[in-house]
Amino acid sequence: MFTGDRSGDFLYRALWETGFASQPFSTHREDGLQLHNVWMTAAARCAPPDNRPQPDELSNCFPFLGQEFALLPSLRLVVALGGIAASAYLKLLRQRGEVKSLAQFPFGHGRFHSFRDAPPLLCCYHPSQQNTSTGRLTAAMLRDLFSQAASYLADPGFPHPAHPQSHLDE
Repeated sequence: MFTGDRSGDFLYRALWETGFASQPFSTHREDGLQLHNVWMTAAARCAPPDNRPQPDELSNCFPFLGQEFALLPSLRLVVALGGIAASAYLKLLRQRGEVKSLAQFPFGHGRFHSFRDAPPLLCCYHPSQQNTSTGRLTAAMLRDLFSQAASYLADPGFPHPAHPQSHLDE
């Protein structure tokens, strides 16, 4: 995912700088990139027109997302790249009875949401060219967010009640 495009260039550099990737780029499938303690998936599994998935496309892909999460029993943190990804995870949690209302968990870059029996959610603006070229998401913002994720994961007690549902940055 994100291989060979500008979004990937931006994302993989931040992952590499924070220890989650073996190199700062991914140009093709066999380029040697290895991710460390990261599983990447997508709420939409197709490349929709204008990179904006329609509700029916997201609905069609939703069962696959649930199946993937079921295969990750040691998952400790979800970093959602964009509002669509965050909404998909929250819908999955709603389906499982973990959350009642998606409105309780607003999206915003750096927002952190914890749950009773599910991995917490750390929200991030999507590394799209639209966000990176306008400065809505900078390299420093992305690196800081993944540094924060690395700090959480380095804490053997994470997640725990000392990490209340809150927002970190707006």
